[in-house]
Amino acid sequence: MKHYIIVKFSETVKEKEALYPEIEVLFKKAEKIEGIHQVSFYPSVIDLPNRYDFMILIELEREALAVFDASDIHRDWKAKYGSLLTAKTIFDCC
Repeated sequence: MKHYIIVKFSETVKEKEALYPEIEVLFKKAEKIEGIHQVSFYPSVIDLPNRYDFMILIELEREALAVFDASDIHRDWKAKYGSLLTAKTIFDCC
């Protein structure tokens, strides 16, 4: 299964690109969770107000999604970066 997280920062975040490496490192830790095969990070190449800023793709077994959602990684993501976001889209597919 593929779990997409598509994110837009708030306009108050001026140095978005400076946050990308630490966000990628945080999510890459999920590859140690059983059932998670790969985590990929994709920054947007177009910086326009009507575009999202980056996308994370987690390739995993369906059962691993609940484990990820309950993980420290997910908790830390929400605690540290949640207030910096203006929009987030989640999409799951095969």
